[in-house]
Amino acid sequence: MNDIKNRLVALRHQMSKNDIAAYIIPGTDPHAGEYIPDYWKERDWISGFTGSAGTAAVTLDKAFVWVDSRYFIQADDQLKGTGFAAMKMGLPDTPDMLKWIAGELKVGDRVGVNPLLFSVNAYATMGKLFAAHGISFSSIDLIKDIWSDRPAIPSEKVFAFDVKYAGKSCSEKIALVRKSLSDTQTDMLVLNALDDIAWLFNIRGNDVDYNPVTTAYASVSFDKSVIYISSDKIDDNLKAYFRSNDVLVKDYLDIYKDLPNISTDTKVLIDGNKLNQSLFECIKTEVVNTLSPVAALKSIKNNVEIEGVRNAMIKDGVALTRFFIWLENNVDSGTLSEISISDKLYKFRAEQDLFYGESFSTIAGYADHGAIVHYKADDSSDANILPEGILLLDSGGQYLDGTTDITRTISFDTPTSQQTADFTLVLKGHIGIATAVFPIGTRGSQLDILARKALWDRGMNYGHGTGHGVGHFLNVHEGPQNIRMDENSTILQPGMIISNEPGLYRKGEYGIRTENLILVVEDQTTDFGEFLKFETLTLFPIDINLIDKALLTDKEILWLNEYHQMVYDKLSPYLNTSEKEWLSQKTKAI
Repeated sequence: MNDIKNRLVALRHQMSKNDIAAYIIPGTDPHAGEYIPDYWKERDWISGFTGSAGTAAVTLDKAFVWVDSRYFIQADDQLKGTGFAAMKMGLPDTPDMLKWIAGELKVGDRVGVNPLLFSVNAYATMGKLFAAHGISFSSIDLIKDIWSDRPAIPSEKVFAFDVKYAGKSCSEKIALVRKSLSDTQTDMLVLNALDDIAWLFNIRGNDVDYNPVTTAYASVSFDKSVIYISSDKIDDNLKAYFRSNDVLVKDYLDIYKDLPNISTDTKVLIDGNKLNQSLFECIKTEVVNTLSPVAALKSIKNNVEIEGVRNAMIKDGVALTRFFIWLENNVDSGTLSEISISDKLYKFRAEQDLFYGESFSTIAGYADHGAIVHYKADDSSDANILPEGILLLDSGGQYLDGTTDITRTISFDTPTSQQTADFTLVLKGHIGIATAVFPIGTRGSQLDILARKALWDRGMNYGHGTGHGVGHFLNVHEGPQNIRMDENSTILQPGMIISNEPGLYRKGEYGIRTENLILVVEDQTTDFGEFLKFETLTLFPIDINLIDKALLTDKEILWLNEYHQMVYDKLSPYLNTSEKEWLSQKTKAI
């Protein structure tokens, strides 16, 4: 705790020296990443709080970390005695962070942030709010001079991603980006999002957990494509690969030399939700701020990618079948725990061809832990798995041919009537999305009600989105498409992969979520236009032991039975006799 207190003292010394009245430290990095390399964990270092979401704000006499409900307990524990305290978002007495800062300061005071750690759009929003209160706002890095034992920037090796899995070559993708530049009447695209860069150049790496990406920047213009990456990360073969695709390789930080020297008549395209403010401040010419064409192109999977995901789903389903057979056979022992079953699931997936790792940290929530939406078991919370109660298991795999993400909620014993009712209402919402037919031009927000109506009719709801985009051997959480209540202008297009995961959570009792991945496909053309639908990709049974059949319509029962028949037909050729028998029982018609 003394280390944290000393760091806070050092930061306040820097603040005073630089005339900064408040400093904001987010849990982000320069690449808009979900998983942060240690080098950029400034919030963790200054406060001691290690949750995946949370922002610290420090004035000359106060220090807080704003956290959501997932981290209330963790924040209280980790911040104790540090000089920081938790601000618990969503509670009636918790102020908005920016408004709190504005209220603490006086006209003429200055707020500072590290521009590497904020997107262009987020930076602009903060600046506008502070300006309205007469408070100035500055880019300044106050951590660099006081974090003396900072870890190194990741330097893991990079490898070329074979076009037999990618479906399109690096050169073909660059040509598509240049067409987008022409369509938007811009001259250059600047990229900092690691998944965009990995997709564009058909490369993969190991610099962050779960997402097979590498630390780099990039730019594309009509006459040149550049990747900015440490030379330590690429070998001679990769250098030759880049040369063969007319990609110029420069040092990671050389982008800071190149951007200020862009010709004044060059119009630069940026994605302000991703590009960091530090890079933006280097650009001295006209900027167009809009969705990255790479993000748009990446969201629509080509036929090779789609077939790869279908193949990955079979492997994932086989691994899950063997895992759940093992789980059922061992749950009576009383020795299984949330962490141990997560480790075992990893081993079953690792037996599958082209497996590369998990697509995120497995969420194994037994009983009341299942009601914590993004629960992560640790040594202090690791619960034993017993035959009674409900287990929620959310997991996924990275395979060279695709990324998976599946949640199943299961009961080993006789469930209560409330549990079966809750499970079935969630299933009704899941089927509502799975069977949706919708006209071209539909946004995910327009479909979200289909997942919630059965719950809303009974005064129930869930607080997370219904679906997120999914990458192809890339980030399991990929935009811009989604299905959620928040308005999103992105329309759903054939080739997009999205999760379908409604849920219900009873605090202190259990959580329920049923998640499959779905693919947007063409349905029909009528006098009223073109219509789309979803193809369910995930292959694993939904627990029929938890279903109250009386709550399902005939059409919903038909969908479930047909889905289970598809699961059996596609997985059984890869199973032995006893495994087939188990799967047959789990997929029998209701």
